[in-house]
Amino acid sequence: MNLIKRNGGRFPASTGVFFDDILGRELFNWGNNNFSSTSTTLPSVNIKETADNYEVEVAAPGMSKEDFRISLDGNLLTISSAKEESHEDRQAQYTRREFSYQSFQRSFELPKNVVDEERISARYENGVLLLSIPKREEAKQKPPRTIAIEG
Repeated sequence: MNLIKRNGGRFPASTGVFFDDILGRELFNWGNNNFSSTSTTLPSVNIKETADNYEVEVAAPGMSKEDFRISLDGNLLTISSAKEESHEDRQAQYTRREFSYQSFQRSFELPKNVVDEERISARYENGVLLLSIPKREEAKQKPPRTIAIEG
């Protein structure tokens, strides 16, 4: 549910900014992070850490693996996508042409000296982009060690 933002003289200038901010937000979901500053939808992301790796799931139905670009610059992992479709329908004397363009970009800062950059892998199946980001051997958590008491 969206409320219409008002830029009127109903409130004094000091309170007007406050109410413009409040009225410009979605009523029941102020913390919704699935929308960018340009009001385009960002895909939902799940990130799970296991003992051996990080697993990233990006919900992106209707795409193909060729639509994605994954890059690693230092410790900044960036997942982006761009997809353009067009459909033309000619009937009698009129033409209807519909097209859409979808794009997004999500970036994540990976922990320094923890990730094995050479073994990062990705696959796309059932509308979900799956990334496996292995940890370096020395960064994996080791089981507790029992220390013998002398004497």
